[in-house]
Amino acid sequence: MKLFAMLGKSPLTLLTLLGVFLLLAFLLRTRKVKLTTHQAAVCGLLLALTLVLSLLPLYRMPYGGTITLGGMLPMMLIAFAYGPEVGIMAGFVYGLLNPYILQPVQVLFDYPLPFMALGLCGFFPQRPYLGMTVGVGIRYLFHFISGVAFFASYAPKGMSPAVYSLVANGTYLIPDLVICMVLYRLLPMDRFRKMM
Repeated sequence: MKLFAMLGKSPLTLLTLLGVFLLLAFLLRTRKVKLTTHQAAVCGLLLALTLVLSLLPLYRMPYGGTITLGGMLPMMLIAFAYGPEVGIMAGFVYGLLNPYILQPVQVLFDYPLPFMALGLCGFFPQRPYLGMTVGVGIRYLFHFISGVAFFASYAPKGMSPAVYSLVANGTYLIPDLVICMVLYRLLPMDRFRKMM
């Protein structure tokens, strides 16, 4: 009973438990994944492309977040080609590459979990635009939680942390999603699928 009383008093404790639970659930889902050498090489190349695109932003937001030239698309392609488990695993690896560490729970909600969420695109291989929207929507949710819990002090005076986090994260994630959708439409995806 004391555990539940303690959890009710500390939202950070609840967030920690939620983050760890989600991370473990995602990782347990991927534990039986077996990749061929070809698949591992393709995933490595696409993760490298994701990293390169993230380092060349079209616009960098003042307090974090960037609009890229389709930086999320290579990770989404991993999920579409090899399924959600491989996409989740690739997101986990990418989320560990370059974190900004303010606090351990913040790292969970800003890096591994949001990028693992992009792997959920793999549940919608026949409806890629829906998959992209779901993956980025869940990523948005994780960043929103992090913004409210850890970056509330950046909110302008008089603005609630929730509104601030919603706007701050939406100003880069929504344009990035639109760019990914446009590129998916313009690039020769049929040829890409055959190479996978």
